[in-house]
Amino acid sequence: MSDFPTELKYANSHEWARLESDGSVVVGITDHAQEALGDIVYIELPELGAEVDAGGEVAVVESVKAASDIYSPVGGEVVEINSVLEDEPETVNNSPYADGWLFRVKVDGSGDLDELMDAENYQIAIDEA
Repeated sequence: MSDFPTELKYANSHEWARLESDGSVVVGITDHAQEALGDIVYIELPELGAEVDAGGEVAVVESVKAASDIYSPVGGEVVEINSVLEDEPETVNNSPYADGWLFRVKVDGSGDLDELMDAENYQIAIDEA
């Protein structure tokens, strides 16, 4: 069983979202997701300035097992990407909630975060899957 940070919000598709003090949202994949993927070897991040929709496909993570689409849990504009992952994609395996974040979105509405699960409900969803 994984330990999910309680300050984050979680999507059914295994992304996490963290609201920052400036109103932007940092997005990554959960520890559960990186464990299921195995060793990550490549990450295709979104373009800076890209408009993303909540629930829309925004990135791709490739591992030794498979390639998986990453969905944005919030809608808005991509204002930052974690460029470290271009050369060190395994950072997501080692630190999915800190150094392994994927991108930051300037949200176009605050309601998207309200649609996401808290840590307890995300754990329940995984246990029921």
